[in-house]
Amino acid sequence: MPKELSTIKELLFWSYANLAMAHATLSRQESKYSRLSFIIRSRLFAGLMSGKMSLGSMLDDERIKIEYSDVCAYCGDTASLSIDHIIPKIANGTNSADNLVRACKSCNSSKGGRDLMVWHSKRGEFPSILILRRYLKLVYCYCSEHNLLDTTINEAITMSLPFDVRLIPIDYPSPDKLVLYKYK
Repeated sequence: MPKELSTIKELLFWSYANLAMAHATLSRQESKYSRLSFIIRSRLFAGLMSGKMSLGSMLDDERIKIEYSDVCAYCGDTASLSIDHIIPKIANGTNSADNLVRACKSCNSSKGGRDLMVWHSKRGEFPSILILRRYLKLVYCYCSEHNLLDTTINEAITMSLPFDVRLIPIDYPSPDKLVLYKYK
């Protein structure tokens, strides 16, 4: 981990860089993080922090959502699908396509109005890489729109936000414990 993460921006960029490292490792079908994985993380984090790089657009996420539109984004089930807000409507989540995914009735009901990371934490799970990628982008957009990126993490913990900043992952499980996308 780089020096102590102190702002929401640093936290989100570090998490996103770790996500890119995990995604690249899974895509190469490797069972552990390699030197290349750590280089990817380091360069992306530095690029994001310097402004020379940016988070990927939602376009890829939308393509994936369409590709997997017949499965629950959380568990991969294909029965009784409905629409779920990643950032819940009750927490000021929008009705925009970026915030909507297909979810089976069981996952949708279980998640309810909870934050994605709170729900996964209660279940003892780490979300799939692609749903987490979308979540991190949504949180980043929210923070950017509300001028919160330079807010300290300690200050953010005390704020009423539609996400729990303490649950944004800074350490990711080993690749053998991760999945790219849930499907059965």
